Amino acid sequence: MTGYMLSARAAEQERRWATERKEIVSGWVGDTVATANRNDFEINRVSVAQFRDGQSLGDGNVEGLATAGACVAFWAGNIAGLPLHVLREVDGVDVAFPEHPLYWLLHDSPNYDQSAFDFWEFIVESLEWRGNAYARISKRGDGTITSLLPLHPDIVRVTRLPTGQLQYQWTIDSRTITVGVEEMLHIRGRGGDALGGASTIGTYRRALRQALATEASADALFANGVRSSGVLKTDKPLTGEQRGVLEQLLGDKFVGAANAGRPMLLDNGLTWEKIAIDPVDAELVTSRQLGMTIICQIFEVDPHLVGITAGNTKLGSSISDQTLSLVKFKMHKRLKRIESALGKQLLTRADRQRGLKIRFNIEGFLRADSEGRARYYNLMKPFMTVNQVRAMEGWAPVAGGDQIYRQMQDEPLGKSPTDITPPENEE
Repeated sequence: MTGYMLSARAAEQERRWATERKEIVSGWVGDTVATANRNDFEINRVSVAQFRDGQSLGDGNVEGLATAGACVAFWAGNIAGLPLHVLREVDGVDVAFPEHPLYWLLHDSPNYDQSAFDFWEFIVESLEWRGNAYARISKRGDGTITSLLPLHPDIVRVTRLPTGQLQYQWTIDSRTITVGVEEMLHIRGRGGDALGGASTIGTYRRALRQALATEASADALFANGVRSSGVLKTDKPLTGEQRGVLEQLLGDKFVGAANAGRPMLLDNGLTWEKIAIDPVDAELVTSRQLGMTIICQIFEVDPHLVGITAGNTKLGSSISDQTLSLVKFKMHKRLKRIESALGKQLLTRADRQRGLKIRFNIEGFLRADSEGRARYYNLMKPFMTVNQVRAMEGWAPVAGGDQIYRQMQDEPLGKSPTDITPPENEE
């Protein structure tokens, strides 16, 4: 209103409320100021709406976003399910080397408490959420690695010493532990620097904050019984006391899902006028859909892979095409990041000089596509033996299965098959 001005007391109250709201909603993962004014909570001056806003936009709740959680679970579950092998080069071919001490740790059980699947699922989740994954390396006196104990990335602090070496420090049960690089497996996510990768939550803070705000709005809408608000109208002037009584009455009896549909008794010329706000008109549904799509882009997961099919166009003419695209452009770099860190930090120089490598077996991911595997094996006939194919399928070898055959074609029609010289063994 032109010329309207708050009283000095009201202006001070408005300024104080604005400051308190800012303090409440400013918290996020990595921020040092993530708590509301404690005195306001003690004297009950923070409203339920403000508390809900601060709670929903605070740290940790990004992991509660259904789409974000599904994307991280997709990568963690699928990568953890891939067999991880220590390989050595034999006649130019990489073959499994189960005799190496690391093989059992990486493939079966990295520590006393966890299976390999449990361990790698936690590691991948740490990378996707926080951009860093840590596991303490335990060794025997001769330097042989005996276990890998995962650490939550939020508790680990990385610093560079004057010597140039990195130092890792964390606190457990009031006990501070400090180790060097030789005792820590550190897998860095994309971005960041030598001290660590960039946190996904921190990097995409604005987009995730918008998704959280949309979810908070939807939560408030459904908490109110999916009913829009309204106004009480009267032609008669109301005193301050009457206003207070009416506001208290509305808040106590008619706000919230539990009171939805409750009849209202009005007198003295009071009338109720509903404010028509449709969720679709308010673009709440559209905003939520857009937020889910953006989250899928952040974590590089096709929406249909986490159950989002509305308005989604599946690229590729078949499931095998989509799987190939996923493996080539999104999964490969994640696997390479982990493999490189394991090779650099767990294998000794002598191991690397002997040609030892640590690799995921991607064939385990493709196993569900029977038709695609059959086409692949058929194309690889000139290069693979029957027993090599059977080994990839987990089947026992057969007699005569180590012979490589090549297909004969473009021979004269009158030529007898017995006249054709059989191919030489190309093993």
